[in-house]
Formats: sequence, structure tokens, C-alpha cells
Amino acid sequence: MQETIKTRSGRIIIMPTPEEEAQINAGIAADPDTFELDDAWFARAKPASEFFSPEVYAQLCAMRQRGPKDKPLKVPTTIRFDADVLAALKASGKGWQTRVNAAMRDWLRTRSAV
Repeated sequence: MQETIKTRSGRIIIMPTPEEEAQINAGIAADPDTFELDDAWFARAKPASEFFSPEVYAQLCAMRQRGPKDKPLKVPTTIRFDADVLAALKASGKGWQTRVNAAMRDWLRTRSAV
């Protein structure tokens, strides 16, 4: 049975077997376009701001902005619930925080605060 790893998000990753790992490494070693990034490579590396022209660098930086579809930004906070309320929320399954957010938004709408 292959080794698996569960990520923090709940995804299951099936790790390669030693034989598969050997095949992967052999493929990497045989590829003339790949190489190990060593300390000497990093010593020669330049920051993007020095490598690209100022215009291109500005465009690259502008591309890192969140698009309107990704807004609103979520803001981390701390809130205290009674233990039984929190247990019930968590028992409702994955996405309980998103559902609490939606419930709070709905509550605000009914109060004309949003």
C-alpha cells in the first residue's frame, strides 16, 4: 500500500513508491533543460527589479493585485462562542466558518447595516 499524506486542507496525496521516485529522478537527470539550483546559482541570481526594465517590472507588480472577483478580503479575527454553539458549528462540517460569515452577512442585511 502506498504512503499517503493528508494536507491541512484535507486533500489526500498519494506519495510515489521508491520505484516511481527512482523513475522520476532518472527522468529529471536525463533532461538537459533541468539542473539543481545550488548556492552558486542563487549567488548569481538577481532580484526581478534589477533583471526587468522598470516598465516591465511595474506591470508584473501590478499583476499581483487581487481581482474584483476575489474581493472582499477576509480579515482574521477572534470571536468567542459558547462551547456548545462552537461544537454544533464545527459538527456541521467543512466550511462552517464560511456559513457563519454568510449568516452574519444576512443578519446585517436584515438590520440595513450593510
